[in-house]
Amino acid sequence: MHAFDILGDPVRRRILELLADGELPAGSIAAAIGAEFGISQPAVSQHLKVLRDNGFATVTVDGTRRLYAVDPGPLREIDSWLDRYRKFWTNRLDALETEIRRGRRKISAD
Repeated sequence: MHAFDILGDPVRRRILELLADGELPAGSIAAAIGAEFGISQPAVSQHLKVLRDNGFATVTVDGTRRLYAVDPGPLREIDSWLDRYRKFWTNRLDALETEIRRGRRKISAD
């Protein structure tokens, strides 16, 4: 699967957001995602499997628990790929920052 196919799914993006704060047990992920998206535990498990099989997440077995964590490797690859296109929004954000500063000076002068 292509990285953007994997990240194109809102459930998988949300799982990665949860894991960005640190390792979580599968049960906690299933409960949070199930409540937020209204999907079953087996459906969440399928999303976790896609993330794991494609290198976006790792799993550690701790007794009866499975602990998931983000694997940053594929995200770094995406970031590197995006470097080529970053110039398209960086200049605009710099220009926006300049305009915001000008507006603040004008407001302060009034």
